[in-house]
Amino acid sequence: MSEASIPRPALSSRVGALSARALDRAGFGLEAAARSALGPLLLGLRWTRVGAPAEAPPRSDDVAVRTPARTLALAGKVVADELFYASEVLTSALPRTLPSLRERGRLRAELEEGLALASATGWSEEPERYHRSPPPLERVAHARMQQGDLAFEEIRFESGYAPHDGEPGRARWQGYARNRTAHAWLLRHRGPPRPWVLCVPGYRMGSPRVDFVGFRARWMHRALGLNVAIPVLPLHGPRAEGARSGDGFFAGDLLDTVHGVAQGVWDVRRVADWLRREPGAPAIALHGLSLGAGTAALVAGLEDDLACVIAGIPASDFALLTRESVPPLLQRLSDRARFPWADVERLMRVVSPLALAPRVPHSRRYVFAGLVDRLASPEHARRLWEHWERPRIAWYAGSHVSFCFEREVESFVHEALVESGVAQAPVSRR
Repeated sequence: MSEASIPRPALSSRVGALSARALDRAGFGLEAAARSALGPLLLGLRWTRVGAPAEAPPRSDDVAVRTPARTLALAGKVVADELFYASEVLTSALPRTLPSLRERGRLRAELEEGLALASATGWSEEPERYHRSPPPLERVAHARMQQGDLAFEEIRFESGYAPHDGEPGRARWQGYARNRTAHAWLLRHRGPPRPWVLCVPGYRMGSPRVDFVGFRARWMHRALGLNVAIPVLPLHGPRAEGARSGDGFFAGDLLDTVHGVAQGVWDVRRVADWLRREPGAPAIALHGLSLGAGTAALVAGLEDDLACVIAGIPASDFALLTRESVPPLLQRLSDRARFPWADVERLMRVVSPLALAPRVPHSRRYVFAGLVDRLASPEHARRLWEHWERPRIAWYAGSHVSFCFEREVESFVHEALVESGVAQAPVSRR
């Protein structure tokens, strides 16, 4: 058949389809270009602090909290936070994972479905009901590992977590195959059972090299004589589904964040139960950092048998964390565009440590935070401190990233472990 003999309707249909595909590709290219340019724009707005309110020190009545003196050392600590933020913007977290135009309808629908389910089930009013008690660990695989001069043990087990039936995003979350296997690093002494420090890592952690430094694991294990367990959070380390540890956790899919936090709580509780039953744990202290501090605070609202809970540089309010990642000018624009911040906050309530009453006694709750934290602002620590009825808190003149170099943090953690009856050894510098 010659080209001239093709019926006009068929030709018109083909031309229309080709035009639609061309427009679709052009639109995708324009959006990709705009999103690539968004990274430098976000950094520029953040660093020039357009429209930013004057910073003030966090409010705290039990300690003297002052604006730290502006020194070169303090500036370096702030720069460390900003470099971390820049790496997120330029490599993965913001420009590449902001929801595309095609996804926004799905995200809005999932948000509405999640809110409707939380309301119908009563989870919004009683978030503790959202978190089911996990079954005991029965099958655990062991492997001997080495990190520098530290010999440690890796354990692996089937997490067993799944979102509730009917939860939006359930099938997507269960499709993350590597995430279904949980991992933890153990440093334990031979001989009679000793107390354990159960450490919950922060965002982007999840490898022995990073986790052991972040938690001063060598110091706790060798100087204080404690056993140390560090579970890997969902989508982190060997459980990662993306190129980097933590990819996908804060990528715009709100239900993925909810399920990630909920599974983290589930896995930590399973490890704690296993430590009590199998190796034997006279006491378990729970210590979390950043995202892990929020996770630990949630666990402290569900578990009774904990010697203490230490929340370090906590990310205690995920809706606030989302807003803080956006420069002030864009925050105001999103408010004018009626972005559903209130709905996001209501959705996140089921995994908010500020929504669960702590079961750990008041005298064994501890918080520490940096006065110039640029990644999880001091307001997170203050809100958790208020919710926990103002327990002991330590403010240090530093940022989010600088916590692992602060002497005050080491001393505070040691005091918390001694006061709660977990540690007996004197302070020993590495």
